[in-house]
Amino acid sequence: MTADPLPPLREVIAGIGLSAKKSLGQNFILDLNITRKIARHIPGLENAHVLEIGPGPGGLTRALLMEGAKKVTAIEKDERTLPALEAIKEIYPTRFEFQLADALEIDESKLFEPGEDVHIAANLPYNIASVLLGKWLEAEPPFFNSITVMLQREMAERFIAEPGTKAYGRLSVMAQWRCKPKILFNLPAAAFTPAPKVTSSVVQLIPTDPAVEGLSGKDIAAFTHLLFSKRRKTLRNVLQPLGQDVALILEGEGVDASLRAENLKIEEICRLAKRFKA
Repeated sequence: MTADPLPPLREVIAGIGLSAKKSLGQNFILDLNITRKIARHIPGLENAHVLEIGPGPGGLTRALLMEGAKKVTAIEKDERTLPALEAIKEIYPTRFEFQLADALEIDESKLFEPGEDVHIAANLPYNIASVLLGKWLEAEPPFFNSITVMLQREMAERFIAEPGTKAYGRLSVMAQWRCKPKILFNLPAAAFTPAPKVTSSVVQLIPTDPAVEGLSGKDIAAFTHLLFSKRRKTLRNVLQPLGQDVALILEGEGVDASLRAENLKIEEICRLAKRFKA
């Protein structure tokens, strides 16, 4: 852990004339105490190559480097942040890299060396958070050792949601099949500039053995996309497009065809995904 040699973030933002863009889903965290707290939750940070999405003026970036990350590679779409990121690069020339690119379009596998401990950290733009997380959870095999991200509280609850709850859905299944997700702590709107209208949460996902073997991320993604596409329909009806004897397969797996997707446990969904795949 080191002191921060760079100017306060408010001065950085004022100096480069940066303002948050709603179209990019930007809400900056200017308090380094908060970003350092997030960084300290990343397991094995001293050996970690951290992939940061949307660093903005660099609040979380600086925290990761100060807390001892082995290396940080940042992906930023907004060219206006370039002076702030270049200033960080000058202080940490061997430990910090950045690219001006769209995180939805990059190939993460090309950013790291084989065998590196890769950890994802981000204050994710709200407008692309679910797409990015789906992309990472779908990757086969998993390229990350952990994901630690800030999300809207409502979205964060989807990752830990249990069957039968309103928040339970596709992201719940994908996350809990692949990882052990947990909410680390909440952040009030006042922690951000500009302040959003919602509470945010820091969520962490650490890969574990899959709930059911023999499935890929793409298998789970495709099956859950269909399964939760019409939440009010019964399993018998929502799975009909698969063109098989749905009722017979459900009976064989011990699943009531009159239930809805939200009533099924993670293991039941995974078993069905495997059965229909076969």
